[in-house]
Amino acid sequence: MLRLDLIENFKNNFNIFKVLGPVEWVLAITEILIIAFVIYVILAWMKNTRAWFLLRGIVIIGIALLLSALFHFEVILYIIRNLSFFAMIAIIIVFQEDIRLGLEHLGRQNFFSKLIPDIKLAKQTSKENIQEIVEASFAMGKVRTGALIVIEQNVSLEEYERTGINIDGEITRQLIINIFEKNTPLHDGAVLIVGNVIKAATCYLPLSHNQNISKDLGTRHRAALGISEVSDSITIVVSEETGNVSLCNGGKLEVMKDEKQLTKELMDLIYGHEEQVKKQNDLIGTMRGWFK
Repeated sequence: MLRLDLIENFKNNFNIFKVLGPVEWVLAITEILIIAFVIYVILAWMKNTRAWFLLRGIVIIGIALLLSALFHFEVILYIIRNLSFFAMIAIIIVFQEDIRLGLEHLGRQNFFSKLIPDIKLAKQTSKENIQEIVEASFAMGKVRTGALIVIEQNVSLEEYERTGINIDGEITRQLIINIFEKNTPLHDGAVLIVGNVIKAATCYLPLSHNQNISKDLGTRHRAALGISEVSDSITIVVSEETGNVSLCNGGKLEVMKDEKQLTKELMDLIYGHEEQVKKQNDLIGTMRGWFK
């Protein structure tokens, strides 16, 4: 009986497409594409998190539910119906961090960024200070001094700033090197830069949830990827083992060949974004002028 009802419902739904006009067809296809895009983004994010195992568990429960409905296992259906509400609450509590990361990942997609552009920062790291950071990074790389430098962008990092020691110092090559000097009180943890100020040192950062990270990467690199997964910050990592200088942004880590490459990447990330916002502001100003 249930099988006949499913077939009848399928026929009724299929007959709807026969009476759709051109506009309705376009809307239906658009809706399908939007749903497919959202599902793809969610699955792509879940693949690298603990939520992937959650999805597999839900699929298994779904198959069990379908089989129970087909063979009329009323007791199993009754248990699932009564426990589903509590199970959803439990999932939200256990996976709240992964859900938050997923929503942030969705918000950082290029499609949504174009619709809702980021707000321009009031404070931005100057080109002179960028050069100081670059020189300090490669100087520490030559002597294999481990370092983790985070440059705040649009997303506030105040919660991580509070985990460290307040500095409020001028950005200089010498100060950065001294902070990360081995066996000094401030060398452990990350340095947080906001605008043209070193705000704090010894800051603790969240480690990445990505399960595909190479086992060769240490805690510093995992922390750099972690902070890039929850914010739009730019992070420079100096490896204590190899002396390599890497740049991390948007969940991607890349080893820099030399100072020139690192400087270019930082300029593009910081000032390239500024130029984009400036163009958007100019366009908005022009449109406002049309209505005066």
